Amino acid sequence: MSNNATQLIHSIPIDPLTGAIAVPIYQTSTFVQEAPGINKGYDYARTANPTRAALEDIIAKLENGAAGIAFSSGLAAIDAVIKLLEAGDEILAVDDIYGGAFRLFTHIYQKFGITVNYVDTTNAENVFNAITPKTKLIWIETPTNPTLKISDIETIAKIAKAHSCLLCVDNTFASPALQQPLSLGADIVVHSATKYLGGHCDLIAGLVITKEKEPGEKIKFIQNASGAILSPFDSWLVIRGIETLNLRVKQHSINAQAVAEFLETHPAVDKVFYPGLKNHPNHRIAKKQASGFGGVVSFTLKNDTEEAATLFVTSTKYFKLAESLGGVKSLLCHPAQMTHKSIPAEKRRAAGVADSLVRLSVGLEEAADLIADLRQAFEKLQLTTVSNSFTEPVAENADRTIRTTDRKPADL
Repeated sequence: MSNNATQLIHSIPIDPLTGAIAVPIYQTSTFVQEAPGINKGYDYARTANPTRAALEDIIAKLENGAAGIAFSSGLAAIDAVIKLLEAGDEILAVDDIYGGAFRLFTHIYQKFGITVNYVDTTNAENVFNAITPKTKLIWIETPTNPTLKISDIETIAKIAKAHSCLLCVDNTFASPALQQPLSLGADIVVHSATKYLGGHCDLIAGLVITKEKEPGEKIKFIQNASGAILSPFDSWLVIRGIETLNLRVKQHSINAQAVAEFLETHPAVDKVFYPGLKNHPNHRIAKKQASGFGGVVSFTLKNDTEEAATLFVTSTKYFKLAESLGGVKSLLCHPAQMTHKSIPAEKRRAAGVADSLVRLSVGLEEAADLIADLRQAFEKLQLTTVSNSFTEPVAENADRTIRTTDRKPADL
C-alpha cells in the first residue's frame, strides 16, 4: 500500500465485536477454551494476543510485508532475526551501526560462531566485494545512526539475491511513512518502535516485518519460543502512535531541514550530516528511495573533543540530553559517550563517529525556537573556549569538569 495519511489511518481496524473505533487492550494472560485445542484463535498470551495481533497486521500492511511480529524492544527484534542463522554463518553489516546492534553481534553471537564483517555499504561495490560463501545476511541501516549515511537498498537487494543472502534493513530512522525497504527488494525490515512509530517517548518496542510468509513464520516461532513479546498495553500505544505517524514525521522533517541548514552556516560547526542537504554525498539516493529525509541531524564541532561536545550537549534548553529519538520533544546526545560507547574508539572513529559528533532528534517545537536554542549553546561554547585560552581553570571549575565527566550516561 502507498502510505498516504488516509490509508495509514484506515489501516487501523474497527473492533468487529463492539464497533469500538480504538483497538481494545486485551489485558489477559490466557483464554478460555471450549475443549482442549478448540478456541477462538487464542490460547495463551505469549503465543498470541488480539491487541498485539492488530499491531502486527497493521505494520505488515504499512511495510508491504507478508508478516509482522512485535517484540519487547528493538534489540529483541534484532535478536530474533539473528536467530535465523546458524554457527558458521556470516553477517555483512554496515560499518556505521547502532551501538546496541554492534554489542549484540560482537559480544553475544560471535561466541556462538556467527561472524560479522563491517563495510561501508554506501558504496554497493563494497558489499559485492565483501560477500563470501559464508555470508547469509546483509544488515544495513539507512539512514545510519548517527552519521546519516544512505545505502542504495534496491541495488544491495539485487546483490543479496544474486548471492542467496537475506537483506535486512533497519528502517527506524525513516519509518514506513518515508521509506518502504520491502518494496525496494529487501527481505526483512526491523524497527525500534520506541522511536517514530511510538513517537512519544513512552514505550519500548521492536518490530520485524518480512516480505515473504515463510521467514515470517520462522520469526513468529522464535518470538513464541524465546518469549520477548510486546505487552498488550505497549502494543496499543504503538498503534496509537501510528495514527499520527505521517503528520509527525512530515513536521519532524521540515524542522530538521531548517536546523541542518542553520548548522551549515555556523562557524563552530565542522560537518553537518543530514541527507536532505544537497551536499550530502548520498542525497540523490535518499531522494530516490524515500519521500522525505527524517528528523535526525548530526554534526561535528571544529573543536573535535569530547570536552567541547559535552559542554555543548549540557548547554541547551529545548533540546534535552537523553538517549533515544523520534519523540515530540527535541533530544540530543553525544554518541561517543552514550549510544555508541560500546564500540571501540578506533572503530567508531573510522566509521565517522568523531569525538565531537552530536546527534539531534529534532522534535515538533517551532523551528525558530530550536535554532535559537542551538545558537545560545554555541555562544556558551565559544565563551568557554575563549576564556580557557587565556586563563587556567580554577580549582572550582576543574572539580565541576570532573563531576560532569563522572556522570557519563550509560551506553543503552
